[in-house]
Amino acid sequence: MNKAELVEAMAKVTQLTKADTERTLDAFIDVVNKNIKKKDGVKLVGFGTFTASNRKARVGRNPQTGEEIQIPARKVPVFRPGKELKDSVR
Repeated sequence: MNKAELVEAMAKVTQLTKADTERTLDAFIDVVNKNIKKKDGVKLVGFGTFTASNRKARVGRNPQTGEEIQIPARKVPVFRPGKELKDSVR
């Protein structure tokens, strides 16, 4: 499902216009992004948690030459599904 299909499905459920639904979805994504950057994260009980995680620096390998390269440490976004979401998939 892509964003347009998600907006259409959400609009049917909420009985809002597609434009209103898309603005709502965009606002949700924006709030999640801002809170992950602030290291607060977003916890939706039963659904899951959006957070940022630190990856350590490590040594990798260039697949073309086999040469070792240093991969720097960085922060990555993480989603951890909640119990209800896990159970619904089973």
